Amino acid sequence: MRRTLVIPLLAVALTGCSFLGRNTSCTLVGAESGVSAVWLPADFGGQDAARIRLCVNSTCRERTSGGPDDPFASLFVRLPDDVGASTLPVRLTVTSAMSGDTVVEDSTRARLTRWNPNGVSCPPTAWTAAFRVHPDKGLVSPEGMRIRR
Repeated sequence: MRRTLVIPLLAVALTGCSFLGRNTSCTLVGAESGVSAVWLPADFGGQDAARIRLCVNSTCRERTSGGPDDPFASLFVRLPDDVGASTLPVRLTVTSAMSGDTVVEDSTRARLTRWNPNGVSCPPTAWTAAFRVHPDKGLVSPEGMRIRR
């Protein structure tokens, strides 16, 4: 009987929880709400050959496509933390750094999902969405994106 009681109590102690789940221990991983886009610089010619511009609502960020040694590049448009589970308009424009011509132009809607990096019962709560910038298709799902060197 004694072993039966000691093993569950030991398991609770090792998980950082107090008796019956009160005072759950949380880590301190931070998080920000926003929409991110990732791409392979080689898809756009490498050597900063293009300017990637990502807009969510009326907030825009841009950067160069990246160098050939970069396996991938990214851009993040920060949103207010209280944005919630909303759906927001997203616009992408990729222009050639040499000519200024538009290479890719796309728009879609981002459905933000809840992200709790420290667990559901621990802060912070961030609302995020992610896309891949594809040279032919524009904004697509980042699932299955292979990063090769």
